[in-house]
Amino acid sequence: MRVGVLTGGGDCPGLNAVIRAVVRKGVQQYGAEFVGFRDGWRGVLERNVRELGVPQVRGILPRGGTILGSSRTNPFSVEGGVEQITGNLGSLSIDALIAIGGEDTLGVATRLSDLGVNVVGVPKTIDNDLSGTDFTFGFDTAVNIAMEAIDRLHTTAESHHRVLVVEVMGRHAGWIALHCGLAAGANIILIPERPFDIERVCGQVESRFATQYSPIIVVAEGAVPASGTTALVSADVDAFGHVRLGGIGNWLAVEIEQRTGKEARTVVLGHVQRGGTPTAFDRWLATRFGLHAITAVHEGDYGTMVALRGTDIVRVPLSEGTGELKTVRPELYDEAEVLFG
Repeated sequence: MRVGVLTGGGDCPGLNAVIRAVVRKGVQQYGAEFVGFRDGWRGVLERNVRELGVPQVRGILPRGGTILGSSRTNPFSVEGGVEQITGNLGSLSIDALIAIGGEDTLGVATRLSDLGVNVVGVPKTIDNDLSGTDFTFGFDTAVNIAMEAIDRLHTTAESHHRVLVVEVMGRHAGWIALHCGLAAGANIILIPERPFDIERVCGQVESRFATQYSPIIVVAEGAVPASGTTALVSADVDAFGHVRLGGIGNWLAVEIEQRTGKEARTVVLGHVQRGGTPTAFDRWLATRFGLHAITAVHEGDYGTMVALRGTDIVRVPLSEGTGELKTVRPELYDEAEVLFG
């Protein structure tokens, strides 16, 4: 059997662990051959491949990013893109494809599966917003990076009696903000699922200063004030129709400073959250996903996605993994809100 492997969308820690597990088990246990497509769906469109065998995956377990490269290419937005993909898979004698990615990458995989392409999906996103799986790899690393940054910012906030606003990733879901904010003792956490009242935030800032301590505010990039709109870096959209978010942290700092008279500064963690070596949990999860994905291919269980349920790796329909976003439930946010201020 000849299997293609690709990684699409934003890079995140753990991608290489999946590739390594897929190839090592596939070669050693099933006698499979592998072709790596460069830069996600673009590599399949352009027939851009690289050799992928056991020698090529040695030593990549702790490496961040992806040895295959990535892109946000959407073949369904390219004229004749689907025909190009099916033609290239045929000419390369690819029997099945393992697509490692988030909502967009697996959305393409779902549509191709419906058209008869043999695909198995592996869920990946630092936002942890894919339905069908309890956790996605990359999330734990992002949370730990953000937590460590906030830990360091506490002392600066106290030394200068400033408000420090930490903007983290989270387009539509506030999982990173909620987890790292709770873990690092943030005084206010703002997420996309709960539009915030700027007056209330300023009241919580004043309350914190009244205790002789300086507030740390964690805000997801997609968070919005109740009377406002999402902050954008650019109105341009990518191949999947997404605009670039960002700027809510700076807006918040300006508003707080103007309304309270307290000095406020913003730290935007940005892509630092996706880089570097994965945590032990992400290596464990990504490796298990890879081992189970190649078994699904071997068993011909196409149109499925591997997922974590409790401590078990299961298979769910690809459509279940991409059908809707997994957002923070109201009761989870309410649970944390008692600590604000």
